[in-house]
Amino acid sequence: MRIGILGGTFNPIHNGHLLIAEAAKRFCSLEKVVFIPCFMPPHKDTCDKDSPEIRYAMTNLAIAEYPDFMVSPIEIERKGKSYSRDTIQEIKIRYGAGVNIYFIAGTDTVAEINTWKDIDELLSLCRFIGINRPGYPSNIPEEYKEKIDVVEIAGMNISSSEIRRKIACGESIHGLVPECVEKYIYEYKLYQ
Repeated sequence: MRIGILGGTFNPIHNGHLLIAEAAKRFCSLEKVVFIPCFMPPHKDTCDKDSPEIRYAMTNLAIAEYPDFMVSPIEIERKGKSYSRDTIQEIKIRYGAGVNIYFIAGTDTVAEINTWKDIDELLSLCRFIGINRPGYPSNIPEEYKEKIDVVEIAGMNISSSEIRRKIACGESIHGLVPECVEKYIYEYKLYQ
């Protein structure tokens, strides 16, 4: 089985995340893409104020119409900071030895791969898919280029922080997030 892993804060999940997952699934013939909302990213001292449970719920709403997508609470259940190596090891245990894991990340994230904890061990556990916008340099460290597949996608230039800013300023986020997520955000008065 070929599984893609897409981790993030998803605060909130947006259409760019879904576009990335679809592109990786298509490019690498993945059977499943697992979205993993983090409890707290290892590179931050705190996560944004919205609870992991809220981010998990929004992610579930966003992927509901995608039969090959699922959400895992693995890092939320672990609490505290999670490292990719630990998450990938646990997923390998859950899915069995025959699983091939593809770690999906933007090339901006992959460009800093040499700073990741236990990166060589992580690269022995999975293959990386670096998502890049056409015309932008990928800046992947030379020593890791053979272990990372780069997928170029033309897409929306969306960020969760920009969506939160727009909501706080009373601007529309229509078209940036799935409608069900937009409804959830306004129903629960998130990011205001």
